[in-house]
Amino acid sequence: MRYAYSVTATLLAGGAALSLAGFPAGAQVAQNDDSQMARVVPRAGAPESFADLTEQLQPAVVNISTRQRIEVASRNTNPFAGTPFEDLFNQRRGETEDAEPQFREGQSLGSGFIISADGYVVTNNHVVNPPGQRAELEEVTVTLPDGNEYEAEVVGTDPQSDLAVLKISRREAFPFVTFGDSRQARVGDWVIAIGNPFGLGGTVTSGIVSSVLRSAGGGAYDRYLQTDASINRGNSGGPLFDMQGNVIGINNAIISPTGGSVGIGFAIPAETAEPIVDKLVRGVEIERGYLGIQIQPVNDDVAASLGLRRNRGEIVQMVQPGEAAARAGIEPGDIVLTVNGREVTPDQTLSYLVANIAPGTTIPVEVMRDGQRRQINVTVGKRPSEEELRQSQMFDPDAEPEDDMAPSDNEVIENSLGLQVLELTPAIARQLGADAATRGLVVASVDQNSDAARKGLRRGDILLTANYNPLVDVADLEKIVRGAQSDDRDAVLLRVQRRGGSPQYIAVRLR
Repeated sequence: MRYAYSVTATLLAGGAALSLAGFPAGAQVAQNDDSQMARVVPRAGAPESFADLTEQLQPAVVNISTRQRIEVASRNTNPFAGTPFEDLFNQRRGETEDAEPQFREGQSLGSGFIISADGYVVTNNHVVNPPGQRAELEEVTVTLPDGNEYEAEVVGTDPQSDLAVLKISRREAFPFVTFGDSRQARVGDWVIAIGNPFGLGGTVTSGIVSSVLRSAGGGAYDRYLQTDASINRGNSGGPLFDMQGNVIGINNAIISPTGGSVGIGFAIPAETAEPIVDKLVRGVEIERGYLGIQIQPVNDDVAASLGLRRNRGEIVQMVQPGEAAARAGIEPGDIVLTVNGREVTPDQTLSYLVANIAPGTTIPVEVMRDGQRRQINVTVGKRPSEEELRQSQMFDPDAEPEDDMAPSDNEVIENSLGLQVLELTPAIARQLGADAATRGLVVASVDQNSDAARKGLRRGDILLTANYNPLVDVADLEKIVRGAQSDDRDAVLLRVQRRGGSPQYIAVRLR
């Protein structure tokens, strides 16, 4: 997420590179005693005190500390490194050709909660696997509110949803809490959080549900309950309770300009967490649906360029060959409107809808193509691992073309889009890393005060289409611009190819 004034989204596990909101999980022995719960929580209005409810829940909330072995880059003290004298210097010093890796010890703190009498503990994945570090987990310790410590076994982790399950053991039964139904949570409902902020175990804070299903990113599991209950670093993995003592969320992250709580915290909804936790406990592989496309929300500019009456759906930027979308006939530029009968919205993204469909299931996907609605049946594929996805991504080398391209003097295009363009020749195409047979226009200059510049267009970009019409010469783009102006459209949708990257659709506002 990007926020103005350097406001950052902060994960709250103490000791992690990013602050993750980890809390120790509170225990509730008498949770299933309906008569007792009725006495603790008033039927209407705010409770006079959270003390009785906290007393029941707190024994199941735990502190989690970890110890990792972190590999650090070794410093090369050879002044002749990279020269013909490098080996001679190493031999004189008695050094081996390959330097031994160096390690340091790392620690992290977070929270969690016990979900069964036999000691299964739920927390965040980033509590036991801090992000951004080359670390090997060596030890996990779970500390109960009574001070007893237990060495924990990592039963399973799921980085995509940021969940992990641990196991601790003893002869006596552990106090535990249970998941509630986060779908019943309403904005304004009272909640309490119990956790381990800054290592201060057993800390209880209260607040309300500020928003339900807040979308905080483009991922399949970036959907949260928002709360103003104070959570800080070390609260990650801790429970967010409703007034019936049920876990309706797992505290995960905050938005803060300082790294401390400013009343904007996020919790993974129980609706999302519970089925994943159940699979981790049972050792069942977590399979997610996958289409093999790159997507972008339909913002106001994209909607204006296509004449859409309202801002909804997501535009397909790229289709990966051989994957589910390609096999079904989905094309770049399609606007995905619904998935399996459910509308694609900012709060119900395409990624979320597809990820929660079992691989192998055939579903209808409604798209808009060339102004017409179409229904395409897609057999959902299996999402690759995060490592496989990272390896398959292509990155922009951010390099400029080498020859001196003379800009065109087309006033319609320059005045409307802030671009100077020229026809893409085979020689320029090869220079830009494109196939010599590629047809389109190449950007020779961008007015830095234009919307095109604000959208990131730059010299050397290849314009393949405009409003889905192929571009062969400059007159083609001029015709599209004039047509958009006559139709009172505020933007033109360009398909842009950049060296080293996949083509993307970018809506550029006319001026």
